[in-house]
Amino acid sequence: MQAAARLSVCRRICLSAMSSGYQQANVVILPNHLANDFEAFCRLNPAPLPLLYRSQSGETSCLPLAKHADIRTDISQYCVYEDGRLVETVCSLQSFSRVGSELQGRGSWSDMVCFYLGCSFGFEGRLKEAGVPVRNVEQGTNVSMYRTSVPCAPAGAFSCPLVVTMRPVPADMLDAAVEVTHLNPLAHGAPVHIGDPALLGIHHLSRPDYGDGAELRPGDVSVFWACGVTGIEAILSSKPSLAFSHSPGCMFLTDIPDCSPPPAPPPPPDGARRPSTGPDGELTPLCFLISHNPLWYSLASKSAVTRIRQLEAIIGEDPGQRGISALFVQDELLRSCLALSHASSVAITTGFPTHYDHSPPDETDGPPGAIAMATMLLSLGKQVTMVTDRRAVDMNRSILDEAVRKGVLKAAIPLVTFEDSGPDSALRFLCHHGDPSKPRYDHLVAIERSGRAADGNYYNMRGVNIKHLVDPVDDLFTAAQEIPGITTTGIGDGGNELGMGKLKEKVEALMPNGSLIACDVSADYAVTAGVSNWGGYAVACGLHLLHTCSSHQRYLKKGLGHTTLQEQIQDWTANLPSVDKEEAVLSTLVSFGIRSGKTGHLAMEVDGLTFHPTHSDIITRLLEVTLGSTNHRPG
Repeated sequence: MQAAARLSVCRRICLSAMSSGYQQANVVILPNHLANDFEAFCRLNPAPLPLLYRSQSGETSCLPLAKHADIRTDISQYCVYEDGRLVETVCSLQSFSRVGSELQGRGSWSDMVCFYLGCSFGFEGRLKEAGVPVRNVEQGTNVSMYRTSVPCAPAGAFSCPLVVTMRPVPADMLDAAVEVTHLNPLAHGAPVHIGDPALLGIHHLSRPDYGDGAELRPGDVSVFWACGVTGIEAILSSKPSLAFSHSPGCMFLTDIPDCSPPPAPPPPPDGARRPSTGPDGELTPLCFLISHNPLWYSLASKSAVTRIRQLEAIIGEDPGQRGISALFVQDELLRSCLALSHASSVAITTGFPTHYDHSPPDETDGPPGAIAMATMLLSLGKQVTMVTDRRAVDMNRSILDEAVRKGVLKAAIPLVTFEDSGPDSALRFLCHHGDPSKPRYDHLVAIERSGRAADGNYYNMRGVNIKHLVDPVDDLFTAAQEIPGITTTGIGDGGNELGMGKLKEKVEALMPNGSLIACDVSADYAVTAGVSNWGGYAVACGLHLLHTCSSHQRYLKKGLGHTTLQEQIQDWTANLPSVDKEEAVLSTLVSFGIRSGKTGHLAMEVDGLTFHPTHSDIITRLLEVTLGSTNHRPG
């Protein structure tokens, strides 16, 4: 495109709705002494600030992006900043760049460095081609841009909050929107958040900080992409004596057609490896709903999703012939792992006193899976609390201490009990000061935990009422359903476990004694397994897969900060369940007199199945699926 034509298009209108057919760029212009810091800031925060080109000091052209460009005149509106304050908007920077003149006493144009950054307008055409409506274009408005409460990774003089754009997308088109934008990482790539804007600190969608408000249609979901206006926030926070930027929505127009692949970014410093973002379909993210209250979706690559589904198939095997496959619902494990990955504080409960005529009455299924999940969650930096019955506090404290001593549990964790001491006791337990806006935990997990039946009693698989041995931990799961921000998972192998109320109709119809024993208390996710411990092992493995998945990690971090270090991956791998560690846990349980659930044997077995070869084989196969993902490209 010739310079005159480019200038004419730029000056006509400065909204994404213009459908120019050419890729666009955000622009930040800074004094030379800040240029290296800003480049480092871009490298650390690649989602909002994908660097297309850094100019030489005083350079007005940018040949890699446009042959006949002049950055002083090719944007329809510029912002001028002095000491971190917006002082005016102008349609040209020529008056600031006369040869030999000073920039209002702030230095010369020859000292200024221009940064060209990828822009999300570059993918709007591709969204339309994929059939995804672009509401701001339909409504003839600029895209909505919001300052978030999420801090970017700082570098030198630069530290500021992330800015995002929001585009409403129909729920049934989320995967298409994610895939299209993932393939264009230099136009901000895939979304960094999908769902409730309050989770980003945005409380009024109708009042964007930049741009115009967009109207959501019925069935639309708010989808947020990192935004190059983050560069403007960086100017405001660093307070350079003089700086310039494009005016939000008024972009620099390149010579590169929308249909062309984006230009290669400058090489990363110090030989750092550029993350793989190519067209490989296995790395494409898929979108999954993980919470209704608040509305929240998460992303994971096709590769990671495939492997977690393989884990789910392995734990669904039923060598004990209990009929558990009849309760299976696909992706309950995946969605639980995704929700746990976003959690910061998790409470785990276990304990099924099926052997009511023994002391202790507990079985060997449950505690090993709980410990396996706990140690992986700790390795990922999350807070973990174990909830147990009052009758079992001393025993479980000793079991946890022994697990730490043997290196099975990464670190000691709090062990607490819950009592029904009044109508608000569950709320006070779950939330600081009983305030539902301040939850103490954001995920509850029950694994092989006795679940309350419809008649208020607790039954083992034989239909014997064991209510006298069980504290009302179910109340926590019931209360959590009404508290925004707390998600729940139940793991079971028979239908009478806490959380299996989600599958109550199936349990009543298909499981032995189902109409009597079926748990009446639901969880958001009901993970079924041939043995409940296997479900715990699979959750630990699934979390490892997600945290070694580049697509999920980017979404977790909002495209900000350093990439995952090899040392972190090594620690996560070291804290996976293993045959040796799970055998050690089972040995500890037997030493405390805890028996196999099905047979009552005081032996190295769980639910009547001996550790070798049945359980050891399942663990080995789970690890083969999991560790295969870290020996080659990340998923």
